Formats: sequence, structure tokens, C-alpha cells
Amino acid sequence: MKNTQDDRGTISVSLVEETLALARAGGLDTRALTDAAGIAAPMLASPKSRVSAAQYGALWVAIAGALDDEFFGQDSHAMKRGSFVAMTHSALGARDGAQALARAVGFMRLVLDDLGASVETAPQHVRLRFVEREGAVPPAMFAYATYFILVYGLLCWLVGRRIPLLEARFRCAAPPAPHEYRLMFCDEMAFGQSESYVDLAPVFLDLPVIQTPESARRFLRAAPGNFIVKYRNPGSLAARVRKTLRALPMAAWPAADRLAAQLHLAEATMRRHLKQEGHTYQSIKDDLRRDTAIGELQDTTRSIADIAATVGFAEPSAFHRAFRKWTGMRPTDYRTARRQQR
Repeated sequence: MKNTQDDRGTISVSLVEETLALARAGGLDTRALTDAAGIAAPMLASPKSRVSAAQYGALWVAIAGALDDEFFGQDSHAMKRGSFVAMTHSALGARDGAQALARAVGFMRLVLDDLGASVETAPQHVRLRFVEREGAVPPAMFAYATYFILVYGLLCWLVGRRIPLLEARFRCAAPPAPHEYRLMFCDEMAFGQSESYVDLAPVFLDLPVIQTPESARRFLRAAPGNFIVKYRNPGSLAARVRKTLRALPMAAWPAADRLAAQLHLAEATMRRHLKQEGHTYQSIKDDLRRDTAIGELQDTTRSIADIAATVGFAEPSAFHRAFRKWTGMRPTDYRTARRQQR
């Protein structure tokens, strides 16, 4: 069983709250925004809760539209609605990845006053170095991430692949959910640094831009929700473990020693590397089950017992306990909250 929700992943409610804080600062009614995105109040009340990429994407678009600012008021100059569309069409005419990145960064320089970036190319990396206007309010991590998502997500789409990220350094303090940002960027990430930059592997520089005006129309209908999690960091051992498990029915997930052998690692080595990345084999399995369950619960034609069996629980009661541990909510409450949004 291969679940599309599982492939897309989910997003922590802590990241949703960071987004909503910007909406509140802009004077918006956040309840109306979350209702429209299908994010129920009980989900926001649970610190462990997760939302789907589609829900977060809908919230992102709604806030940008209501503020008429696709940068959510994080710059003294608003990034007016339609700016991302214009940036996409500007970069679409680039011949290769290098020119596409230059056009995207150049476009952002035109629409923002306080936060920009320069591109520095070296044999080992391409550095996107953030430049902050002197005297401006120091950016929070969410501002860097918003800039990054818009430029990097567009660039990956233009060349048709995820561009590996090597290292990320930021001047700001660590955000409330640093793990979510490591998923977005890379494991080699640090806060409270003397400068802010992201290093990309240079493999994309000569790749041709493969998208067309026709594919751009489809892309822009779903942007940015279609790439908020699509280009997450796949280079870690945890990502390799997730990829291996996704290819198998949950009932056939191997024990740790057998999985390590499949990955050509000693079991102790696999466990040690996963611990260094902030995971255990069990936590990865739990996360995959959680994300799959969240996706399946949105199909109200399926019974809780059926979903429990799908995600590997012989007894619905065990599934109820696990889901509450994962999200802070019972599956029935989660489904009820989702239904009330419709």
C-alpha cells in the first residue's frame, strides 16, 4: 500500500501557528482563515497535531491574498499578490538553472526592501547569501524560510528535480520547531550564526529549464502548497529509511536488523546515525503511520477500524491510543473537527 498523503507528508501545528501569528499581526481574522483551509480549532489546540500539505498550502494562499502580500508582512515593502506568478514567468524563459536562480533572486530584489540575497558560485557549492538592509528589523527564521521556499521551490520545479542542500546557517535564534525547518532545509543547519546563507550543490547550474507555459499554468494553480513539502531534504539516512518503508505494505515492514542489512549497514551503525539525525527506527515508523492515518481519516466513507488495519493495528483501541499519542487528539475527534470545517 502506497499512500499519497504519506508521500506528501504533514506539517507541524507549530509552523501553522507561526504563519497565523503573521496574519494576526496584519489584523486578519485567523478563525476565518483556518476554517477556509479546513484546519479545525481542536487541531490548533493540540501541540502535537499535524496538518496536510494541502491544508497548509490553502492557509498560505488565503493569508497572502487577504494581506495582498505574498511575504506576509515580513518586509517593509509588500510583495503584492501576483508577484510569484510574475517571478515564475520571468524565470521560465531562463536557459538553465544558473540563469533561473539569478532571475528569481533578481526579482525578489525588486519586490522586497529589507531582505535580499546574492548568489556566489564556487566549485563545491552555490551559496545563496542573505543580505539584510541596515537598520531593518532582523528577520525571524520564518522570513528566511518564506524567501527560501519561494525561490528554491520554483528553481527545483524549473529544472525538474530536487537540488541537494549542503548547509544552512542563520543569524536568528532557533525557531519553536527547528526539526520542521531541518526537514525543509537540511540536517547541517545552525542558528545564532554570524551570517545567513544556504549552500546548494552545484549540479543544477547547467541543467536546462524543462518547464513550459502550459506546465506553468498547472504549477501555479497549486503553488506554493505543491512544493512546501515536495522538496524536503531526502539526503539523510532517515529519508532513506522512509523511502524503503514506503515501498512496502506496512505489514511487511522489516525488523531493524533486516532493514539495516537492506541498506548495507550494521544495525548499530544505522541506529547511531538515526540518533544523530534526531530519530529512531520506531519514531520513523510511527511518523509514517501517523501521516497515513491523517490522510485516510479525511475519507469519511472509511471506518476507523478499517483505517486502523490499514496503518498496521489489529485492534482499533490500540490505534486510538497511538493516534492520541501522535497528535493529542482521538481519531474520531480529528474526523469530527475536519467534518465541521466543510
